[in-house]
Order: sequence, then structure tokens, then C-alpha cells
Amino acid sequence: MHNQGHEEPTGQAKITSAYNLPCDYVIHTVGPIVRGQLTKEHCELLESCYLSCLELAVQNQIESIAFCCISTGVFRFPQKEAAEIAVQTVVDFLQADKRIEKVVFNVFKQEDYDIYKRLLG
Repeated sequence: MHNQGHEEPTGQAKITSAYNLPCDYVIHTVGPIVRGQLTKEHCELLESCYLSCLELAVQNQIESIAFCCISTGVFRFPQKEAAEIAVQTVVDFLQADKRIEKVVFNVFKQEDYDIYKRLLG
């Protein structure tokens, strides 16, 4: 961010080389920070994070993508609502565009695992 002279806007995505990671690319996104009550704007921005990442993956012929729990943790987006947005956004995208073959939701906490397991069946 320092070299480019500005921070990244919330809800958009940018792709970089993965360097020493065991993948070809890293897609970065900035999720919304929830201060106080969760709003419709927070939800729309989080949905935009997932859509922007998926669209960028398709543009770069990427067939698989892994997501962390965007905006949860220190950004304070409620876990259940964040997972619901993530899953619904990805499912809707994959129904409309078949070029991504695999999506992984990478979770850190047992609570997140339980939420995603319930949502994904």
C-alpha cells in the first residue's frame, strides 16, 4: 500500500504472485470493519469481497480458490452472518459461472467449522 500510495478500498480484490506459498496467486481483499451494529452496507461490502475475488479468479483462469473467514475476528463481523453471506455468494456465483471447479472455506475456530458444516450440509 505504501508503494502504490493508497489503501485498498473495502469490497474490492487485487491479485499478486504467491511467491513462496504453495499456490500460484494470492487474491487480497479488504473486508468491512463492523463498529457497533451490523448494517446492510456491511453485508453488501462483505458480499462484494467474495464476488470480487471470484471474478478476479475467473479473469485469471484460476480454477480453485480458498477463502478465510473474511472480516470476522478483529474486524468484528458476526461469524454466523459472515458465513451465511460467504456461502450464499459463492453458491450463487458457481451456479452462474462454472469456470471455478473448487472452493475451500478455510476456518480457524471450531465455532466457524460448525457454522460452515451446518450451512454446507
